[in-house]
Amino acid sequence: MPTVLTARALLLDMDGTLVNSDAVVERIWRRWADRHGLDQDEVMKVVHGRQGHASMALLLPDRPMEQNHADNARMLAEETADVAGVVPIPGAPEFLASLRGLPHALVTSADVPLATARMAAAGLGMPEVRVTAESVGASKPDPEGFLKGAAELGVAPGECVVFEDSAAGIQAGRSAGMRVVGVGPRAGFHGPDVVVADLRQVRVEAVAGGGIRVIVA
Repeated sequence: MPTVLTARALLLDMDGTLVNSDAVVERIWRRWADRHGLDQDEVMKVVHGRQGHASMALLLPDRPMEQNHADNARMLAEETADVAGVVPIPGAPEFLASLRGLPHALVTSADVPLATARMAAAGLGMPEVRVTAESVGASKPDPEGFLKGAAELGVAPGECVVFEDSAAGIQAGRSAGMRVVGVGPRAGFHGPDVVVADLRQVRVEAVAGGGIRVIVA
């Protein structure tokens, strides 16, 4: 039996949810781990879903935050320039097309240049409403980004459904009081309401009166 969620708005993460950027993330962060003498696999367990400086703060707890922010700026420039292997998550083009005219927003830990570069590399249109790294004071797992997305759309948090792949993102959605559809192999370990392998398993319908029906097969 399909799972059906009703909402008034959908809030969409980017990396791992709409765009598969794992190849770039792995390249850049494994190099970073080597530069700092850290175990690459341990670093990769931390970095998904967070802003870079927040990951660095967890991995190098004694380093001043100014250094993390400066290092993060360099990393963002590297990531923005490197789109080799960036592809859409299966079903993402059709899923985004089905949202035209329905309230939805992109809520990503990437900044505007990185989000623009990756969505373009994956051949995906950018949602009109977007909350990026520049828009928030706190990175996921803080719920600020999702709460901002709901506010921009004029929808109560409890009437939003979040699409996320990472531990930090799922925690952020939960903390915002939202239901979460987990996307991909990482998601199932972190307690989303429902999990899909990719977006081919999701169908969206408009409901009379302004609602959205999310059908997960």
